Amino acid sequence: MKLSVLIPVYNEEAAIEELIRRVAAVKLDKEIIVVDDCSSDGTADILAGLQVPSLRVIRHEINKGKGSGVRTALAAATGDIVVIQDADLEYEPQEYVRLISPLERGEAEIVYGARDLSGQSWFRRWGNWFLTRVTNLLYGTQLQDMETCYKMMPLKVAQSLDLRANRFDLEPEITAKIARRGHRIKEVPIAYTPRVERKLNPWRDGLPALWMLIRCRFSG
Repeated sequence: MKLSVLIPVYNEEAAIEELIRRVAAVKLDKEIIVVDDCSSDGTADILAGLQVPSLRVIRHEINKGKGSGVRTALAAATGDIVVIQDADLEYEPQEYVRLISPLERGEAEIVYGARDLSGQSWFRRWGNWFLTRVTNLLYGTQLQDMETCYKMMPLKVAQSLDLRANRFDLEPEITAKIARRGHRIKEVPIAYTPRVERKLNPWRDGLPALWMLIRCRFSG
């Protein structure tokens, strides 16, 4: 199975080279698709200087948000399986091997990497718990970590979801549309290192995430 790694990036000059190095080191057949969401720091220059096999870089001329970056990368993907990868080093790319195993064995259609959130602040941990709980109540799922970035699935499934979100409400949109279609989601524990500086705002991004869950549940 060929894996397409979808990496939306915005102003990650401090982490992007190390992240690409880690992704490239994973011993799987893969392509790496980075979408630079109009970064204003040195991210674009760093990406231009990288000599990494199977790396493709696409640049947005205006900043559109994480969801838009993922959709751009998804449209360019050619693999059998896709996974979303944040660029801030919170997630360990070597976990791809654990995530892809249930897919290769036919044990699951879609695999999520479930994080240990004990290292997060209580407020962010509660927010993640609340959104996951709402997801389970609305869609009859039994997830531990709906908000995880590591969502791995067949390319044809991902492209069929007709994703519309431009920001961080992409995570609930993916899960809501997967659940409505009856796909089975298997969770696999993964390593996770929360970063101190975060771009996600609990109020600015949490409320749209909640609305996305409700809207997807009751829309046609």
